[in-house]
Order: sequence, then structure tokens, then C-alpha cells
Amino acid sequence: MTPVPAGPVAGRKRTGSSRGGPGASRSERRDRWEWRARIRADPKKHRVYRVVVACVGVFLILLGAATGWLPGPGGIPLVLAGLAVLASEFAWAHRLLKRARLAVRRFTHWAGRQPLWLRLTGSGAALAGALGGAWLFLVVMGPPDVLPAAAVAFLDRIPGVEP
Repeated sequence: MTPVPAGPVAGRKRTGSSRGGPGASRSERRDRWEWRARIRADPKKHRVYRVVVACVGVFLILLGAATGWLPGPGGIPLVLAGLAVLASEFAWAHRLLKRARLAVRRFTHWAGRQPLWLRLTGSGAALAGALGGAWLFLVVMGPPDVLPAAAVAFLDRIPGVEP
């Protein structure tokens, strides 16, 4: 049995363009965040940077809340992205993001232990809910004006949807 090489994959060298991931050396990880260290060194720049990070994070969270009711992947991913942006500078957001990750991990582990029939039923119910929400949106609001004529013609064939 041949020994497995430690570190990077055999035959590949680590380059300076590493993103600071698990296989990166300590100096590569340090270089990845060097620009933040320079900003933190100047109190005025750091204050402005924190305000910008807060504005971007809050904007993403509000955008997620505003688009959460729309069909598609709007709400939760945007809220989590906003929380991740805030967590880069604020300890309270970092703790909240860790709790959210733990909750997702627990739910995923729990769902993976359920019988196949229950997982398929839950997936079917989620799909039916998403399709029902999209249909209800189209019935109440009508097809969006930005859609091309071919898409509107297709949506007109759905019962209850009128332009």
C-alpha cells in the first residue's frame, strides 16, 4: 500500500493565488486579509468601512425580506448573505450566523434520517406550495410586464391567469 501524501494533491504545487482555504499556508491566509488589517489600522477608515459593511448587510437583509414572498430563491439566501456580510465585522452577527448554520445542519441531519417516503412527501409538498404560490401570484398580479410576449402567451394558457 502506497502512503498518501500530506498537504496538497500529489503533483500539484501550492501557488500564491490560493484563496486562503484549508490547504493554504499561514502566510497565504494572512495575505488574503491584509487589506482589512490596513483598514483597521486607521480608525477613520475603519469606521467608514464598518458603516459601509453595515449598509450593505442591512440592504441585503431588507432585500431578502422584500423578495421573500416571491416565487424563487429570493428571501432566505439573501438574508443569510446579508448576515454573512455583517458577520465579517460585527460579533453579534457572527454569533447569529453560527446559530443559523447550526440550525440548518441539525435540520439537514434530521431530514436525512427520515424514511424515503416521508422525504419524498415533504419535497412534493414543498414543490406544490411553491407552484401554488407562483400561480396565486400570477392570478392576483397578472404576468409581469417585463416578460417577453412568448412567455406571456404561455402564461395565458394557465387557468385563472389573465394579462
